[in-house]
Amino acid sequence: MGPISTAADLRRVAIIAGCLAAAGVVALVAVGRPLTGLFLVVGFGLGMLNALLLRRAAGQFASADGEGKRRFALGALGRLAVITAAALAIGVLVQPAGVGVFIGLALFQLLLVGVALVPLLKDLRQAGTEE
Repeated sequence: MGPISTAADLRRVAIIAGCLAAAGVVALVAVGRPLTGLFLVVGFGLGMLNALLLRRAAGQFASADGEGKRRFALGALGRLAVITAAALAIGVLVQPAGVGVFIGLALFQLLLVGVALVPLLKDLRQAGTEE
């Protein structure tokens, strides 16, 4: 199983993302950019939606045959295309506040990678001390 495979991992990501989004909204409201804060939350939401859909698709992929792998790849491409199109539409239509969507998506992806790296780094550290 991958590092971001359990419901607990996704719950942890969701909680941290919610806290980061809330802190971002507070900071953006304080500097007079409340609409950017709203779109920051939308970006985090799109990132979480992508992670949830990816987890569901990965579960289906694990039990699939050769044709399932092709569907998985096409599903991933379609999912990313829809999320990218939504982010681009918001970014273009609601300038300059729409940039918050991209910031939220980027921060969510960094968070996801960070949460995935922690167990891997622990395993590597343990493997290094056992040798």
